Amino acid sequence: MGHEVSHIRNYDIRISTIAVALASAITMLSSLAGRMMWFGGGRRSSNDRDNDSGIGIILLIVSLIAIILAPLAATLVQLAISRQREFLADASSVELTRNPQGMINALLKLEHSQPMEHDVDNASAALYINDPKKEGGLKKLFYTHPPISERVERLRKM
Repeated sequence: MGHEVSHIRNYDIRISTIAVALASAITMLSSLAGRMMWFGGGRRSSNDRDNDSGIGIILLIVSLIAIILAPLAATLVQLAISRQREFLADASSVELTRNPQGMINALLKLEHSQPMEHDVDNASAALYINDPKKEGGLKKLFYTHPPISERVERLRKM
């Protein structure tokens, strides 16, 4: 309970909304810039063709890369903010309740809980409290919450 109250107290909804808005704005701007480049930004007059240095092709390639990478980077930053806010909510919960062991015990219960036995598709996996797929690697970059083991480790250091 202290963890969730801490989300409210720390204005996490406001910060998450701002992060989503910024990520969306970056995605829209990169898409708009790419479309402008693709559909007219690279046009030149016949005089410019004589001293063509290939800058148009370079700009086109850069804009295509930006169209792909900018939304991905914005999303990764948004998710990293979310993970950091979870650490803050854990710490604020301990400050509020003065019971770090209670928070540690609750997290360990979540970690040891078993998901349902059937196969879970990716869309449904996001609805689970504890990730039923238990995959690491690059997938960790897309988590909204840090791994429970990291959260417990930080709480034990408090």
